[in-house]
Amino acid sequence: MGQIRKIQGFKDEKAIVFPRLFLESAKSDPLVANIYPTDIGFYPHAQFHYRERLRGCEQNILIYCTGGEGFILLDGIRHSIEKDTLLIIPQGIPHTYGAGKSDPWSIYWLHFLGSNAQNFLRNLDIENPALHYSADKSSKVRLLFEDIFRVLEKGFTQEAMIYSAQVVANILGALLFQTPNLVSVPKETALQVEESILFMTMNLKRNLTLRELSDQANLSPTHYSFLFKKRTGYSPIDYFLRLKIKSACQYLDTTQLRVNEICQLLGFNDPYYFSRAFYKIMQMSPTAYRAVMKG
Repeated sequence: MGQIRKIQGFKDEKAIVFPRLFLESAKSDPLVANIYPTDIGFYPHAQFHYRERLRGCEQNILIYCTGGEGFILLDGIRHSIEKDTLLIIPQGIPHTYGAGKSDPWSIYWLHFLGSNAQNFLRNLDIENPALHYSADKSSKVRLLFEDIFRVLEKGFTQEAMIYSAQVVANILGALLFQTPNLVSVPKETALQVEESILFMTMNLKRNLTLRELSDQANLSPTHYSFLFKKRTGYSPIDYFLRLKIKSACQYLDTTQLRVNEICQLLGFNDPYYFSRAFYKIMQMSPTAYRAVMKG
């Protein structure tokens, strides 16, 4: 069993570089192959930290700045990196980055590969390498990084690698699901869509029209529909219908209400339309859904 290699340089730093022969063996496991770390670390107050890779890196790089400031240089353009800012650099992209001079950054960093790595990056829809990650989510990211360090304290084992791979997927999944401004729409627009979804959930008994939804978001119907689908993957009306069916499932699971009563509660005037919509989304009728044993 190999030993964790500590790279000297910053007080109280953590750095783990997986042995490449170990990685070659470990990644043959299907539970590892999809996404896995190759290097991981934490550099606190990393004064003079500097990296220049003119041909890019063999792995994808994720950096999360927990304090201080730094920069990244891409295509001749310098981007500032501040506290609670996430940086993702896809493999093979030439780059230079480093800590700020007056207030050097503290960073968690991760290099990762895997058959699903590009799918994660594609769904994050990265256009700007410096991506803001809201402060209320930062504690989760830190805990996930620390969890990997904890598991690897006793060295490299296949079990530890499997666990670390799942945590890396958790980190990327959290970014994909929880951070609205990681997609290529402005933060303000992303918040408008989130507020629109909240408005939908509070009005499931109504039959909201596209005009009512776009007016609530203070956007034109065409622009609202475009932004909503870009953010969620669904048109506003389709998304609203899916919220209604989700609520119908909860009623079927937790109450003895008849199907036509649930229909009325959710604003469906036609029980047959409700049943067709339910079947289209759930691939079974409401009665069949209720009969399925769950849990």
